[in-house]
Amino acid sequence: MPDSAAQNPSEFLKAIFDSAVTAADPKTCLPPHLKKALTKPAKGRTVVLGGGKAGGSMAKAVEDFWLENHPTRSLEGLVVTRYGHAANCDHIEIVEAGHPIPDATGSQAAQRILSLAKGLNSDDIAVCLISGGSSALLSLPASSIRLRDKRVLTEKLLKSGATIQEMNCIRKHLSSIKGGRLAQAASPAQVLTFCISDVPGDDLDVIGSGPTVADPTFYNDAIRILEKYKINKPSTIMEHLKQGKDETPKPGDILFDSCQTSLIATPQLALEAAARSATAKGITPMILGDAIEGEAREVALVHAGIVNQIVRHNQPIQTPVVLLSGGETTVTVRGSGRGGRNSEFLLALAINFGQRSSQYLHRIAAISGDTDGLDGTEDNAGALYLPDTLHRAGVKGINLRQALENNDAYNVFKELGDLFFTGPTLTNVNDFRAILIT
Repeated sequence: MPDSAAQNPSEFLKAIFDSAVTAADPKTCLPPHLKKALTKPAKGRTVVLGGGKAGGSMAKAVEDFWLENHPTRSLEGLVVTRYGHAANCDHIEIVEAGHPIPDATGSQAAQRILSLAKGLNSDDIAVCLISGGSSALLSLPASSIRLRDKRVLTEKLLKSGATIQEMNCIRKHLSSIKGGRLAQAASPAQVLTFCISDVPGDDLDVIGSGPTVADPTFYNDAIRILEKYKINKPSTIMEHLKQGKDETPKPGDILFDSCQTSLIATPQLALEAAARSATAKGITPMILGDAIEGEAREVALVHAGIVNQIVRHNQPIQTPVVLLSGGETTVTVRGSGRGGRNSEFLLALAINFGQRSSQYLHRIAAISGDTDGLDGTEDNAGALYLPDTLHRAGVKGINLRQALENNDAYNVFKELGDLFFTGPTLTNVNDFRAILIT
């Protein structure tokens, strides 16, 4: 096998992570879709609207395309992104706001976006840019709900272990702009939506809570989810859901006849790019799945089981190999430590390797990171597990099990020097995991 991967597994793993992220960069993946959808300018206005962690870079890609192909036509718009994720645009305004907990800046920007949409007519085109993070960044609560109540609920949901599908069902039914309501506001203008998926299954109504697509869920679904996780919610929120007024627009609504949606980047696209990078470096890739969900520590248990079968029996694939997977795990927070779902996955993976594959540790390395460059609310993209991780943890007296129970994976990998940092990548196709077996 290639010496470089065996001798420097961290560099190999970081390189294929970078390949995955680069494949989902809007400046790479958006222009081909723009060429198909925006060949002819609108008779009236072309207004760019949207939000998400990739919002700034998507807006920049649209503006660059527009100036090259339609230099004499005007372009305007407003996109909201996370603090630190803006891009320099001359014609599209970029607003930075709070994520994952919504703030007043994001709410005000969402109100302005909704107002711009309502000002369009049948001669106009709304170019909508939606990526992961839109649910928090385009936070415009229904009129009966206060922003502070929505902030409280969001904090509880993030710690509950609820899936992204469940969280966004609730968000859509507490919003004035999500769940197809932005498209509703823009009607009868033509609505062209370009999405970067950060959700398992790439469901358009879940990405950013689907501001411009039909919503198949109902108020009662949101109530059932809150009851399922026994979330103590503000009374105004429960009252709003029980009243069930002004349901989100559903599939088959004629307002969507003037809407077109393009999925420009997905977790699978990123995994395939990483696989090509691994192959070019002489390592066989095996993609386990692009939509893996579940508690991070349970997902780690399954991954560890697959690794154990490979190192012991060369099944279902022979080494050297790199196992790739994507999706979005969850963490039910019970402790007081620090760490996102990727570092928690790796910590649980390390513990499982120590139990089940201890004699093969010298052959195993892994990386897990969020492709947006930030693991949850932390400043790291993710972390690395290396062949000597368990040895170094033992020398330093780090109790890995205790750290896992306290949801303190960040501090474990910080102490080991194995956090990795990219800063905001300006895209987001969810979690990326790679396990190298030499």
